[in-house]
Amino acid sequence: MNAGVRRRLPFIATVLTSFLAPIATTAFLTSSSSSSTSHINSSSSVITSNNNNSAGRSSSSTITTTNPNRSIMTGLGASSNALDEEISKFCESAGHQVKSIDWAGSSDWASFRKVSLKDDTNKMYFVKTSTRSAKEMFEGEALGLQAMYECSQQSGDGLVIPNVHHWGDYSGGSLLIMDFLQLGGRGSEEALGRAMAQLHLAKPSEANGNPNGVFGFGVDNTIGGTPQPNPWTEGGTTKDWIEFYKKHRMEHQIKLAGDRTCAKLWDSDIAPRLHLLFEGIEVKPSLLHGDLWSGNIGTASGKPSIYDPAVYWGHHEAEWGMSWCASFGIKFWNGYRELIPQDPGFADRKPLYDAYHQLNHYNLFGGGYLGSAQSLLQQVKKKLDAKEKK
Repeated sequence: MNAGVRRRLPFIATVLTSFLAPIATTAFLTSSSSSSTSHINSSSSVITSNNNNSAGRSSSSTITTTNPNRSIMTGLGASSNALDEEISKFCESAGHQVKSIDWAGSSDWASFRKVSLKDDTNKMYFVKTSTRSAKEMFEGEALGLQAMYECSQQSGDGLVIPNVHHWGDYSGGSLLIMDFLQLGGRGSEEALGRAMAQLHLAKPSEANGNPNGVFGFGVDNTIGGTPQPNPWTEGGTTKDWIEFYKKHRMEHQIKLAGDRTCAKLWDSDIAPRLHLLFEGIEVKPSLLHGDLWSGNIGTASGKPSIYDPAVYWGHHEAEWGMSWCASFGIKFWNGYRELIPQDPGFADRKPLYDAYHQLNHYNLFGGGYLGSAQSLLQQVKKKLDAKEKK
């Protein structure tokens, strides 16, 4: 079994439990920085935020219990009553009446609720809650989901992404409210490939949070539990991407790792020549999930869905830095390449993008990931050496 999968087994077990029980789960998305005020959004809302620092991660499972008239969690008393009231207040503002608020599991960072409505049996909400502030927990997740939602609406065969409706603080902590999705296991790999290509082909706009067509994101977020800086670049050119990836991806992770071998390889042999890997191609900003591995892929109502993102705008090839843990087969790539053909030099850049995630795994879990990162950087060095000899 892949080491990355072994490291994530507790999370996978939680997800599988929710899939195999009443198969009534919802998307499990990354938490990150968020505003301390309340935000209500619709599918046509414009995504706006300043770039702030934050940390946090959440995942979810579903356990069905019900009691619409009392505190959901025995022993939480006033805090849970305050949450019930906050959820009901939101539903009323959206023109709905609450039928039930069901306990839907928890993670180390957050708890989850499923909200059923009296007046609309076809619609449910999924609510994430935390004792920490919305700024710390939910803004990055909310804005990332909104951006993915907007980009996926541009095509009829796009990804199913939950629409975010509200996030903010209340007297007992903070909450995030989104559409509830019926999640299932992976479906058609071709359909997933085409849907991912549609996401990457979506043009930057004000509606999806990138009116200037540049790299980065509106807020910093996290990848796993590791902070991920996303400052906007000045432009949207290949040169801008190279500088962004150097400083805010590789150098950031190498600094956290504190490994001299990686630092020397990067500083002396790779960074000064990195532009050679991008000769002959034009890199344009694509919206990336950012942490796409098997545990973050499924279906909603039979259509491809992805969740638990670390969203930012980057080179579409950077999306595949976790493909060593994603089991993408020929059918997936056939679907993807129908819309986005492979650029020259893809294989040369692949170890560069893999190295970011191997370093992140080392920073999260330690162990053999450091050796893997060192090996990948050696591969990049050799490719650059070969290019210089031509």
